[in-house]
Amino acid sequence: MNISADLSLSQKAQYLRTLPAVRERCARVFDLAKQGKLQYFDYHADKEGVITEFCSGIIARDFGTNYDKVPPHGRISHCNIGRDRITPLLQQWTTSVGTKEACKRLVDLLVTSTLLDAGAGKDWAYTEQSTGERYSRSEGLAVCCLHMFTEGYFSSNLEQPHQVDAGALFKVTVDSMAKHMQVDATNPLVGLDGRTSLLINLSKALNTSPNFFGPDGRPGNMLDFLESESIVEGSIRKVPLAALWQVLIDGLNPVWPASRTTLAGVSLGDVWPCPALKPTASAEADDLVPFHKLTQWMTYSVIEAIETVMKWDIVGKEDMTGLPEYRNGGLLIDLGVVTLKPGVLPTDPVSLLPKAAASHPAVVEWRALTVIILDRIADNIRVKLGLTPDQLNLAQVLEGATWKGGREIAKQKRPETGGPPLDIESDGTVF
Repeated sequence: MNISADLSLSQKAQYLRTLPAVRERCARVFDLAKQGKLQYFDYHADKEGVITEFCSGIIARDFGTNYDKVPPHGRISHCNIGRDRITPLLQQWTTSVGTKEACKRLVDLLVTSTLLDAGAGKDWAYTEQSTGERYSRSEGLAVCCLHMFTEGYFSSNLEQPHQVDAGALFKVTVDSMAKHMQVDATNPLVGLDGRTSLLINLSKALNTSPNFFGPDGRPGNMLDFLESESIVEGSIRKVPLAALWQVLIDGLNPVWPASRTTLAGVSLGDVWPCPALKPTASAEADDLVPFHKLTQWMTYSVIEAIETVMKWDIVGKEDMTGLPEYRNGGLLIDLGVVTLKPGVLPTDPVSLLPKAAASHPAVVEWRALTVIILDRIADNIRVKLGLTPDQLNLAQVLEGATWKGGREIAKQKRPETGGPPLDIESDGTVF
């Protein structure tokens, strides 16, 4: 079904920036995969049981049958690697400035941290000065960003270092970022320039939308907008997911590089052409596939903060999708559910892995398949464990099974790097 068939190009541009469009377009790619009609990947339905067993085993190992203890996918758990760093901060803030401002500060941190969370590469790590512990990849970036936050790097208010505001972000430089992120010749970070640009662009976005981010340009000020969009039922304040998505997809649109796909003059963000869809495309833009991975990652993280701290209920979370990134996608390749067709990508001479840019049609196919197959994996796990979506939701499956499983199987198969089975050329703004 082509939901956008009768839309104008400007309407299509808006549609492609919605969450339902992600599943709808990815499902088109998956349908081609079932028919063996993709250009780069083959799909093997008979291998889905292997992933179900693997992921169910991880949940059983880490949580037993305490399924309510499986945390949702979000940045908070990465900040807490090794020890809980967030709870003491929240307690300190709540005591000194109250619950809402405490939540605003946490949202400030999480928005910035998720923007900086594209893949760090295999050679970078962050050493926490207070403990001497060394953390790599996503958790390393999270702990690093947390310390940059508490040290006031993202704040222009000398009296209040624990905030993020447009004034401070506009002044970040590659050199200062490198210093705070401990980057040097022996500790290289993938996409440092791209990450720096994202923060500068974030400052512009925060200043451009005071209706979302207030006169001082703070991400956390979105709480005021969300409260205005909410209703109270009984004792529970309910906020539509659509309102939060509007803040992040529209309010933060200036963040993304101008080189991204555009339609009718609108920068679409994490949306890419998929040539495999061209033969069945009946109109312009029918071959475009949206993912909005970093925006969704940010959304998952902000939802956790708001629901945990404010006790508000975000309504409509079922529209969120599994994240099409290299851990979830790598799991599918490493366990054989999807396989790359022979000879369709060049091999990196160092890693000996197939290599492609994030915008390459092969990566677009891979990511689209990942979105739909993650839904199927979640359903299969729930059937196996006798659970409903309310008892084990997609965010929990991502955190407790697929993302973690993707990392673990990568470490087994590529112990030297622990990297994904497909070598992605990243600028730090997609993966």
